Amino acid sequence: MSQNGPYPAQPWQDGTPDEPYSEASDPWHGQDPSWIPQQPQYSPAASPPAPPRRRSGLPMSALMVVLSVLTGGGVATAAWFAFAGDDEPPPADPIAATAPAAHVPRPQTSADARFAASGQCVRNEGTNVEPELRIVACTAHTYQILKRIDGRTTGEKDAVSKCAKVPKYTKWYYYDTEYDDVDFVLCLREYEPV
Repeated sequence: MSQNGPYPAQPWQDGTPDEPYSEASDPWHGQDPSWIPQQPQYSPAASPPAPPRRRSGLPMSALMVVLSVLTGGGVATAAWFAFAGDDEPPPADPIAATAPAAHVPRPQTSADARFAASGQCVRNEGTNVEPELRIVACTAHTYQILKRIDGRTTGEKDAVSKCAKVPKYTKWYYYDTEYDDVDFVLCLREYEPV
């Protein structure tokens, strides 16, 4: 291997290795420029892409605040239910406090006449043309239900004929809808205290 050239076993051809390098010569110098190959024009190097933007920590911070508030609220609510519920006395029995006399049936939970039963009293809170009966305690100016007849009804004539068989009735009320299963007739008389 030779130490004198770029390739093994090849000596320097244009001089000695101690010669300084000269400037490279232009091989196309003095030639007709029309036949010189054109080199493509290159645009300057594009600027490197911008570094990715650093995301703000605001969404993560907001999420952490919301979760902290929800967790704190849950702990506070659990503590309130655990410790505050023991201070209140149990409610009084509403059935024992409002039990009516033994001879009068107890009113239903709804005051609507659709839930009225024989022996209860009702009051007309509407008009004679459009009555609106409500279940009330039996007092003056109320009507006691002598009989309730469930089933299909066709109107006034049907209500009068059904109540005609009930002794001492003075008024009647019917409830007629397109659903015959919920129709009924009430045979009434003015309440008389015993």
